[in-house]
Parts: sequence; structure tokens; C-alpha cells
Amino acid sequence: MPVRMKRFLELIGLALLTLLSTGQMKEAARHEARWYKKLGNKVVQCELCPRRCMIGPGKRGFCRVRENRNGVLYSLTYGRPCSINREPIEKAPFFHFLPGKQRLTLATVGCNQRCKYCQNWEISQASPEEVPSENLSPAEIVALTEKLKLPIICFTYTEPVVFYEYMFDIARLARAKKIKTAMVSGGYINPQPLKELCQVMDAIKIDLKGFTPEFYQEVCSSTLEPVLEAAKTVAESGCHLELVNLVVPGYNDDTTTIRKMCLWIKENLGDTIPVHFTRFHPDYRLLNSPATPLPTLEGAIRIARQCGLKFVYIGNVPGHKDENTYCSNCGKLLIRRQGFSVLENNIVAGRCRFCKAKVPGVWN
Repeated sequence: MPVRMKRFLELIGLALLTLLSTGQMKEAARHEARWYKKLGNKVVQCELCPRRCMIGPGKRGFCRVRENRNGVLYSLTYGRPCSINREPIEKAPFFHFLPGKQRLTLATVGCNQRCKYCQNWEISQASPEEVPSENLSPAEIVALTEKLKLPIICFTYTEPVVFYEYMFDIARLARAKKIKTAMVSGGYINPQPLKELCQVMDAIKIDLKGFTPEFYQEVCSSTLEPVLEAAKTVAESGCHLELVNLVVPGYNDDTTTIRKMCLWIKENLGDTIPVHFTRFHPDYRLLNSPATPLPTLEGAIRIARQCGLKFVYIGNVPGHKDENTYCSNCGKLLIRRQGFSVLENNIVAGRCRFCKAKVPGVWN
């Protein structure tokens, strides 16, 4: 059993046992995928992400979790989470979305990118047969969240796009129960599925991993342009959006590219989108790359502010002053953080306590 699942079950054993004792837990049925079309000779084409995989009978797509069975595309992970936990929303990171609140986190196996530095590669780069999972329907996930009195369900760890159907059904049921939902994603998804998802999701964090096609090809085995389009789609939908840029020394840390990225963000998404520049630590296939020097992150913050972005943060450096949120109008401290903890919050009814300026975000 994965560590995250085991740890979570120890924490919430009573709530889960209640579901078991009332007979609400059932074997997860195989689930037909959405966003695909049937071609001739029982071949299908997945239309969920930009890869648009052509999948023959008995074969799977690039993500490993969508399989053609006799001309019908099925999701192999619907109702099969491999990792569940409860964590602060700041860990996502979301800094302008219900600060200080706890979230139920959920993931299945699979991903539609191949990031060389993935910190959850044991499950993101795995097939369903390789990782133990639980059988939990969307209704059971929502019921569990209610029993734990958590205000947020967050789809994270791997790539939620590849378990789109499961995530969508949970989000729809959660909204009816006034539970908010959030997705932590690489943003590698086609526009139409994303537009539909934005109708039921409350917040989306997109990892803008770099800002050149070469970086995406070399490090992620994917492409940049669909991610930029996804960010614009979310921003236009009204769903809360935050961006993270993991700064990897020697790969995406040159100041010219960072400046171009910040200017693009301001022009296409607006100057109030929260942007997190996060410290890289060696992992997976980039074990020989050094951790990001603090001056590099501080330089990225300066560039972002010079470009006019109003809410920029440094991540993975606990205690740094740029973990905090400051009013873009009067400059006073709004939210003081220490790692994933909120120590002080001066936002009242969505406004600065001191000057009453509106602060963009979801605060209650």
C-alpha cells in the first residue's frame, strides 16, 4: 500500500469504517471514457489531451490508463484512487484560495507528460496494475469529505487530466454539497474538455513548467502551446487560477526567458494572477542537477514585479518573506505564512483590512 494511502487510512479510519459498515463501498465498475471518437476497425482516438492518441483494440494511450476494449475507450482508474490524504491547501500551492484550510487530496496513477524531475514518479509514471488502489466511488469520496468536515477536495500528486471522468463526477457532486474542488495540473488538456471542467471546478493550479518549446520537449516530452492555451481558458472561465514555475538550474532559469514568461502572463492572464517561483530539488531523472539557488528565485521575483505582476511568491523556501501576501494597493502584510501554515490573515470579506482594497482570490 502506498505510504500516502496508508498514512491517510490511519488518520481517517473511523470515517472509512463507517462507510464500510453501512455498505456504501462497492466494487468500482469499469467506466467508459469521455472525449474520444470511434474510427474504423475498432480503432478509437482519444480527444482529451493534445496527444490525441490513436488507440487500437487492446491497446492503451500514452497515459497508460485509457484502454480500447473492442472499440470502446475505457478509463482504468475511475473510482480507483491510489493516494488519499488530508493536507493544507497551501501545499498545492494555492495562496489566494481559502488560506489556512485543509483539503482532502486524491490521485490515481498515470500522467500524460514525462517530466524528468517528477517527485511522484512512482505513481505518475505507473500503470494501474503496478500500484495498489482503493475502490471509492465519487459519492463515497464526497461522503468521506463530509465526515471529515473538510471544505475542499483537491485532485493532485499525478495528473488529474488522465482521470478526468472520475474528477468531473466528484466535482459535480461536491458542488451540490457546497464542498469546493481544486485541481493541480500540468495543463496539458484540450480546450473543450477544460471548458466543461471549469464549469464544476472552483480552482485550478497550472504548472507552467517552462517557457520554451525546447524545454517542454526535452524535460516533459510534451509541448508548450497547449499549456498556454489552457491557462487562458481557465482565466477566461472565471475559475480561480494560480501558476507555478519550478525553476530548474540550467534548464529554465535564464532571466530573458523568465521576463518573456512574466510579460506573457500579464498580457494574457492579467496582472493579479498569483505566480509561484518554486525551488527545485533533485528527483527522479534529474538527480545530478543542483537545487535552485535562492538568489535565482529572488531574481525571478524581481523580474516578475518589474513586469507588473502584483502577487508573486517564492516556494519551497520556508520562512522567506516572499511566502507572504502583501496588499498591492497599500503594501501592508495581508497573509503571513511559515511553510504550509498561515500565521496571520488580514483579509476581511475579500478586502485589505487596512486600506479596504479588494484582493483577488477566493477567501470564504
